[in-house]
Amino acid sequence: MSEANTARIRELNDHFRRMLPAPTGRVLVTAGVNDRGPEFVARALATVASFDDFTKKNDPYGEHDFGAFSLEGHKLFWKLDYYNTSGEMGSEDPSDPEVTLRVLTVMLAEEY
Repeated sequence: MSEANTARIRELNDHFRRMLPAPTGRVLVTAGVNDRGPEFVARALATVASFDDFTKKNDPYGEHDFGAFSLEGHKLFWKLDYYNTSGEMGSEDPSDPEVTLRVLTVMLAEEY
């Protein structure tokens, strides 16, 4: 993938996360996150939206599509995946928002 495509994917991913709840995609929280209550879910989503601790170790492709953090003694992961607009298969071009549905999943680390 070209650096220009990677930069565009990173830009779209960052914009998507900062806009939570994102009107241009889907946000999923796992049962383990949801079971901790609406306030916990809100704090988790706010943490994802402001996440900026990207390194070569946790973001090897430079797309800003994964993060890990701790919240109230729980380790959480978030992951962005790219689907076609129907959500039935992977996107052919995640750098093109016209053909890509972004899906953010927030989970407890033990649910991974």
